Amino acid sequence: MDPQAETLRRSITEWFAANARTLPWRDPECSPWGVLVSEIMLQQTPVVRVLPVWEEWMRRWPTPAALAAEPSGEAVRAWGRLGYPRRALRLHAAATAITADSAGEVPSTHAALLALPGVGDYTAAAVAAFAFGRRECVVDTNIRRVHARAVTGDALPSPSLTAAEMRLARSLLPADRVESVAWNAAVMELGALICTARSPQCAECPVLDRCAWVAAGRPEPHFTAKGQAWAGTDRQVRGAMMAVLRHATEPVRRELLLHAPVDLATEPRAAAELSPLQALHRLQAPQEQLERALAGLIKDRLAAEDHHGVSLPL
Repeated sequence: MDPQAETLRRSITEWFAANARTLPWRDPECSPWGVLVSEIMLQQTPVVRVLPVWEEWMRRWPTPAALAAEPSGEAVRAWGRLGYPRRALRLHAAATAITADSAGEVPSTHAALLALPGVGDYTAAAVAAFAFGRRECVVDTNIRRVHARAVTGDALPSPSLTAAEMRLARSLLPADRVESVAWNAAVMELGALICTARSPQCAECPVLDRCAWVAAGRPEPHFTAKGQAWAGTDRQVRGAMMAVLRHATEPVRRELLLHAPVDLATEPRAAAELSPLQALHRLQAPQEQLERALAGLIKDRLAAEDHHGVSLPL
């Protein structure tokens, strides 16, 4: 056993035991379904935004069967403003598969979880570890960043997961099953709260005195991180169009989505006061972009269109 790795693991897991956030999906009474829902919601979305949606989701759909019994459009509607709404469709598809093929019980192994619609390697590993206590190598962005700084001395991990990063993660994973689960959760929490991408709180880090990045003088990243544009993009228009459909109580005429009504209020107002339709047309997106956004939503099955108009999928 590498003494340095063992010291690193002990320091971080002890820090986690004293500083871990109290989150409902970490409660021992949380069901595997609750853990699966949380893992999919937390992809590219901060905890503060996920919490209220997760809590409402679990009240409404406490089991996979409860969600599978409703149209997929209801999952999209309940997803609200979490972003990347295709994740809602994936959760609905996974719930349907679990109900049909697994007697309503979330599978407990990595391989069986990976076979679910929309579940990738990370999610399968995380659910197997956190819901069922299995020894799995869980590697998300937060974990990769801690490994990069503390062990390899890099300011940031590579833009995409590499084989070298996976080898490092496996080498650090404790052999003991219980300790491995705690380690995965602890490193993830350290990356989320202390070893953050933009403003790491190094003075509060439990491994400051053995961090390779700090020892190297905190060098700049070896690549330039590119932020995702939002204003004026197809993603922004799609999001605004989805907001219209989520709030609608009946199908919306295609013309209303593609052309601002002449009587739509145009006077200056705070964004919070705008209706979803007003917010969509306040973007002043070009006609071809509106059409492209609508076609994309229908193609991705986030929207459906018939002779009544456009609505969330049935």
